[in-house]
Amino acid sequence: MTLSARLLAAALLVGAVTVSAPLTATSAQAADAAELAAADALWAQRVDQAKLREALAAYEKIAASDPTNRYVLGQLTRGWYFLGDGHLTDKQEKIDTWAVAMTWGDKCLALNADYGTRLAGGEKPKDAGTSLGKDEVPCMYWYATALGKWGKIQGIAKALANLPTVKAFIGRVEELDPTYFFYGPARYWGAYYAVLPSFAGQDLGKSAQYFQASIDGAPGYLATRGLRAENLATKSQDVATFRSDIAYILAFDATSIPEVQPENTLEQAKAKALLAQEGELFDKKVIEAYEASH
Repeated sequence: MTLSARLLAAALLVGAVTVSAPLTATSAQAADAAELAAADALWAQRVDQAKLREALAAYEKIAASDPTNRYVLGQLTRGWYFLGDGHLTDKQEKIDTWAVAMTWGDKCLALNADYGTRLAGGEKPKDAGTSLGKDEVPCMYWYATALGKWGKIQGIAKALANLPTVKAFIGRVEELDPTYFFYGPARYWGAYYAVLPSFAGQDLGKSAQYFQASIDGAPGYLATRGLRAENLATKSQDVATFRSDIAYILAFDATSIPEVQPENTLEQAKAKALLAQEGELFDKKVIEAYEASH
């Protein structure tokens, strides 16, 4: 059975939601409906950094009056991550922004009483995370994603120090909902096995399998191909995959999946920038050999 097939089977076993699994507010939540609608309307325009910041401010206002609103805390975790990943270029700004995302993620995860009790008793997040359930999937995923990027941008020592928590949370998301956010767990493992140092378990074969599984499950989420081009194709000096992924991203109609049109639009901008760096990312002889055979 292929990795893609195993993921699909796992999704059926856990009763997976749609591939995008968007966060949704419930009628039981106490946030004022008008304020929440206004925040969500700004969120829909997050391709514009100014609108995203307005959305975050609006969600933070709601969180101040309703600190147990899991939906809003999840939006804040995801939103601050997206600000750093999609809009910012300055290293320190990214570090600071992902730290804010993690703060909101902590607040969200702490709504699970058993998880909070285990942390208070001295357990590490990676161990206490087994208490987290499907309600915490969005916050687990975006917290782990922010933590991973926060560590990676600061260097290998910081990245490896935080890796156990990231792996534990992504692994837990994979158990509970392997299709979450366009097959996000498989996308994470694809990047994970590519960017690991060779002494820490880098495995380009596994990376390729996981990236392909995520693409097979959700071909319209462009970040997966972007990550494969940036991390796996460059490591393996695979010009064909690099150019194919970039071409796919640039030709894609970003409006075809409205719920992630902002993310896909910004991935197209990233792809253009990545293509411009091809000469720095690949050995000159590798490029020449590829072009001579095509």
